Amino acid sequence: MDLASALRAFVRIVERGSITAAAADLGVSQPAVSKLLRNLEAHTGARLIERNARAMRPTTQGSALYEASNAALAMIDAAIEAVRSDAGVISGSLRVHGPACVGERHLHRIVMAFQDAHPAVAVELILDNRSVDLIHENVDLAIRMGPPTDQSLILRRIGFSRRILVASPAYLARRGPVRNCEDLGDHHVIVTNASLRDGVLPLRRGDEKVDVPLSPRLTTNNAQVLVDALKAGRGVGTAQVLLVADELKRGELVRVLSDYEIEPTEFFLVYPSLKFLRPTVRAFIDFAAPALRRVEGIF
Repeated sequence: MDLASALRAFVRIVERGSITAAAADLGVSQPAVSKLLRNLEAHTGARLIERNARAMRPTTQGSALYEASNAALAMIDAAIEAVRSDAGVISGSLRVHGPACVGERHLHRIVMAFQDAHPAVAVELILDNRSVDLIHENVDLAIRMGPPTDQSLILRRIGFSRRILVASPAYLARRGPVRNCEDLGDHHVIVTNASLRDGVLPLRRGDEKVDVPLSPRLTTNNAQVLVDALKAGRGVGTAQVLLVADELKRGELVRVLSDYEIEPTEFFLVYPSLKFLRPTVRAFIDFAAPALRRVEGIF
């Protein structure tokens, strides 16, 4: 029996709760993973996984083996990568998660620049607007908007993302200017889900804070939909500067209520504290953090 392969399969079964999902992660067939688990249970002389119709969970013996083998395998992987990095080569795989808006505009360019510097690294870039479970989904690191609540994660703070109000010149020419916060109630307003707090838009001007009640014409969880709607003249909207910097320079969008900004969003790079930090992951964090801080709109 290949003990290392069996332990890796077992770890993924525990983390994914499924032989099928573990097989997909490992790039092997479901029968192969089932066989590795059977062999490992025979080798240890203990039942390691409880099976039922809904999920697979480790037994008491299985939990103990998972805690020991997961840390050991991570340290072995890190040690092998460290030897390679000592030889001047950063290599291996990297799974990175980020919100779609930041990923489409900026993160994918940072990933490609990292691969230009380290061509032996294979990256899987996952972009969507959900909060992933880094351990369960085998993600090495993620960009999070807002402070994560999971105490098991290690945080590297990137900074704050500026958020402003914008509209197209055509919309303002048609509907008239927005002279003060109260005028927003007379305009078509487009927002992302994250902008409002119980129907209120929190604005600030220096130390002054103003809560503006709004009834948006369009609310979306997709930042690109919001930007496209604003450029099409559909209304006044909330936007992160990092998503509309180019449109502002080209004059496709202009700031509204330029003295005010929306409460900014905090950005973090996060990674699991339970994993031994591999040199490839560390190298990407050291590369990506300053690159993200250079993005216009992050301070």
